Amino acid sequence: MKRQIFMVFSSLILLAAFCTGAAAQAVSAASKVVIQVSDFESSNWYLALNNAKNVQQELGRDKSEIEIVVYGPGIGMLKADSVTSNRVTEAVRAGIKVVACQNTMKAQKISQADMHPDIGYVTAGVVEIMKRQSEGWAYVRP
Repeated sequence: MKRQIFMVFSSLILLAAFCTGAAAQAVSAASKVVIQVSDFESSNWYLALNNAKNVQQELGRDKSEIEIVVYGPGIGMLKADSVTSNRVTEAVRAGIKVVACQNTMKAQKISQADMHPDIGYVTAGVVEIMKRQSEGWAYVRP
């Protein structure tokens, strides 16, 4: 009887350890988020920047990876003279990766000289989002 109780107790401990590990992995995966910005509305640009900041505040800057991918009509968010330029600077300085889609830039005849100086670039915004999702990143589109 004692042996059976010991076996059940041991199994419960192993199960608890496994579940705790799974939960830790889920939180770890959730700490990586890619945020899509493809709208022309500046209110959505601010919302995306606020979402990124809120993730950092909740999870901790050193415990989260955040990438904002901007393409299509949203590309105006990353122009040097954008209404969100100061907020983009703050985001990048806070460790948030902000990238512009070069396909959109080419289609709209926008050069890197027109863009915010602190951002990065990806060839295709949609493909970047797909890549991040396949790597287990959470996806947000405000």
